[in-house]
Amino acid sequence: MKPIKNPLEVYRLLPQTNCGRCYVPTCLAFAAAVIRGERRLADCPCLESTGTSGDAAMVDIREHPDRQREEMLASLKKQITKIDLSAAAQRLGAAYGEDRLTVKCLGKNFHVDGQGGVSSDCHTHAGLAIPLLSYILFSKGSAPAGRWVHFRELQNGRPMSALFERRGERALRQLADTHTDLFEDLISTFAGERSVNDFSSDISVVLYPLPKLPILICYWKPEDDLESDLNIFFDSSASDHLSIESIFELGVGLVMMFGRIVLKHA
Repeated sequence: MKPIKNPLEVYRLLPQTNCGRCYVPTCLAFAAAVIRGERRLADCPCLESTGTSGDAAMVDIREHPDRQREEMLASLKKQITKIDLSAAAQRLGAAYGEDRLTVKCLGKNFHVDGQGGVSSDCHTHAGLAIPLLSYILFSKGSAPAGRWVHFRELQNGRPMSALFERRGERALRQLADTHTDLFEDLISTFAGERSVNDFSSDISVVLYPLPKLPILICYWKPEDDLESDLNIFFDSSASDHLSIESIFELGVGLVMMFGRIVLKHA
């Protein structure tokens, strides 16, 4: 039999009860995590009773998530070669010159050439290049709506929200807890703006990782017996510019970049 490569095929092997005992919100989200190599089929606590545990060897798991990112990046670069970057600049409010598109991200200029190559004075990696190229290819160019929502409230965001919370919000909260000057760095280094919002957080900063796709980071300091907390909010129009997968990569990619910068200066 052919290896299982599609999350829906894995989903058919599961009990489909959405019990949450695997710490993933739904069975479909668990199936996608299995294909990405973030979960094993055997991690489903109900699987043994279904009699499908023997199918685990059939699942074509991507053991290295980085390989998946590199494949996606290569696909996006190929698509970039087929579009008019000067026309994309008009749609995105970006600049075009010297045969490359210049997009201001986090207050820094990121350049994209006709082959999809991304360059900048700022640190770049696949986790940031993928959303940037996707933005150039697929953004509708609409202005922000001015309403902040959580990742799970975005279109198709709920199945991935638990993973975004772990790899994005919790990781950034740990940085904020141990590096009290983190938010000052976000403001001074990445053109962040202090914000007053309806969430009553102790600190809130708005960043523009992409020109028309702002994010809001809210941090609540630890107090008495209460632990600290941190949430990352997106403008409700985010889905007009990126797929939910690219929004995920953008948020997690930013946290990874902030972590590397903190370690470097520490």
